[in-house]
Amino acid sequence: METSFKRTAFGTVLFFLLLSAGLSLQAQVFTDASFFPVYGKASEATKTPYQRLPAALEGVSRDPVWSLGTQSAGLYIRFRSNSTAIHARWTSTYGSWLTNMCPIGVRGLDLYILVDGQWRPAGVGRPSQEKTSRDCLVKNMTPEFREYMLYLSLYDGIDSLEIGVDEGAVLEVAQADTPRRERPVVMYGTSILQGCSASRPGMAHTNIISRALDREVINLGFSGNALLDLEIARLMASVPDPAVFVLDYAPNAYAPMIREHGEEFFRILRDAHPDVPVIFIEDVIFPHTLFDSAIRKEVEDKNFEQRALFERLKKQGEKGIYFIPAAKMTGPDGESTADTIHLTDLGMQRYADLVLPVIRKALRKARK
Repeated sequence: METSFKRTAFGTVLFFLLLSAGLSLQAQVFTDASFFPVYGKASEATKTPYQRLPAALEGVSRDPVWSLGTQSAGLYIRFRSNSTAIHARWTSTYGSWLTNMCPIGVRGLDLYILVDGQWRPAGVGRPSQEKTSRDCLVKNMTPEFREYMLYLSLYDGIDSLEIGVDEGAVLEVAQADTPRRERPVVMYGTSILQGCSASRPGMAHTNIISRALDREVINLGFSGNALLDLEIARLMASVPDPAVFVLDYAPNAYAPMIREHGEEFFRILRDAHPDVPVIFIEDVIFPHTLFDSAIRKEVEDKNFEQRALFERLKKQGEKGIYFIPAAKMTGPDGESTADTIHLTDLGMQRYADLVLPVIRKALRKARK
């Protein structure tokens, strides 16, 4: 009797430990996610499935740009399943952590489910302290087919990724064409565009914009390194049939750099795609510019050059170019950053709300 009681007690404790860990008691079958297409890439010719820069740029791009290009910001996979739970097992490239970001945003995963034509957040993959993580993203669902979108890490790479479903459940390629892949929006920028400091990958503003437009958005954000590197312009120009180019490099590029290289960067895009709209965005007016005179002067100088570039192109007769001032980007209260620079989820949403109407206007006019 004593032995039986101990076994029963142990089984009860184990049961509740499994529940508290968020693990399903049903057996899971894991499948290599590289079976599914990866969305949000400017090129398919990458060294691994979950990198943003093509292999040909290794040794061509500056080392920091190449390293950041191995991170999976803005990438996502789409699949379909009738499983009652979705699990993930993934290995991060670097095991990164940032003091101004939630670990889920840095190297976690973010799962969305399509409900009545709208993408709804369903669960996240929380990274472990090791490079390899495993988590149950959502569970206790009815066994019916659903369309899934899984956003990948913003500030780390992914060496491998597996999707786990119930034993006997179906895991297959997506059927719904959403977000639509044709004519993507191609965005170039800084750490903010890469997704710092979104709490989870789906809240990076490029991903918010993608869901709002129901259109693929390519995230070419390079933390601290949006320095008008011309090979990045050529990569953007190589994207087949882009809908819009968005240039948000001003938070990194220095005023003389914008003056000397901004038009050359633009010309690469315009020469390749004469009819594709190009949107220029000013540097963020960071909350601490109210107090830090040096930062305030730097932002003013950059925005002067960005505006001057735009006006010069207009005088040259360029059509289909747009300019977004940053005055309203962080809101009237400045309460939209994690560290007075990088945008929280509130800041990401405010950014999207500012930029989306201009993208929509550019798309409408380009169709005429």
